[in-house]
Amino acid sequence: MALTSAAENRARAADGGGRSNIRQVAELAGVSISSVSRVLSSHPDVSDAMRARVLAAVRELGYQPDLLAQGLRSRVTRTIGFVVGDISNPLLAEIVSGAESTLRDAGYSMLLTNSEGNPDLDAEHAELLDRRRVDGLLLSLADEHHSATIATLAALKIPIVVIDRELPGRVRASAVLSDHRQGMTAAVGHLLALGHRRIGLVAGGPVRPTRERRAALAETYEERGLPPTYVVQGDRFDSRHGAEVTRAMLDAPEPPTALIAGGNQLLTGVLEELRRRRLRLRRDISLVSCDAVPLSELFEPPIAVVRRDTNEIGRVSANLLLERLFRGREARPRNVVLPTEFVPRASCGPVPTR
Repeated sequence: MALTSAAENRARAADGGGRSNIRQVAELAGVSISSVSRVLSSHPDVSDAMRARVLAAVRELGYQPDLLAQGLRSRVTRTIGFVVGDISNPLLAEIVSGAESTLRDAGYSMLLTNSEGNPDLDAEHAELLDRRRVDGLLLSLADEHHSATIATLAALKIPIVVIDRELPGRVRASAVLSDHRQGMTAAVGHLLALGHRRIGLVAGGPVRPTRERRAALAETYEERGLPPTYVVQGDRFDSRHGAEVTRAMLDAPEPPTALIAGGNQLLTGVLEELRRRRLRLRRDISLVSCDAVPLSELFEPPIAVVRRDTNEIGRVSANLLLERLFRGREARPRNVVLPTEFVPRASCGPVPTR
């Protein structure tokens, strides 16, 4: 029985020591060797159909190009750098996972650095990855106003995509943004409908998500003609800070009857302080958390959340970067806004009578 062309190529690869070559990829894809080279080097002058055929042949044969030699010839390493502000944040881990799987399917690998919430490391890591000759950068920055980071990014010649950050125009970066106002507005409206007027926002650091959440809180009160009886405190994303801010709010002469944790890392500290005071969710105080983590759903009672699809954020970020890589100078930076939604749960109830 005659072998199929794919089987023939696999057999030849086995005869040659188990490693296929670029000629076999070209034969299986039905294109020229030069076309395979253009696809593998992310040349912009390649149709989507040809790219799909070549990448399918690469996967079918298990072809592994000599990346070092290819990079020296073309200055393309098929590697993407990802600067993460704090990898201990489970949401960032999910974003990284979504981005990595998308890049892997397109034939790219990822180099990951963790800035541990230190903006100085953001700048250092961006420089390091550029020296490692990555083809592009994904960034989840600890601080979007850090002067050294902005100067470093403005000088880079490779495509950049930032995640939920707003950078000055001199940094030619695409961005994937979450519509935090959408979910936050719904959450505040839900608490107001339950009768709450003193709402406390345990805020995070001075980055875009915090600004958007603060703005949504203020606008929702204003739209309903209510005096600004809410309170906002905080400037960091960590559990210790969440506990400290919660303590300060609840020790005030008129403490909030409802709290909103402006991030999943802050949520842990909020819950620690509520437990220390033996305050029960829904009965003694209502609670909403921004961003869904397993804790919010498994806690008793389950905690209402403003949710976003973090895996989708990673996929969209990677696709934006690939778009700029494949189209070259023709691809201009652009922003994509993804939705958030409020998920009401039993942690919210009417204003307690005492």
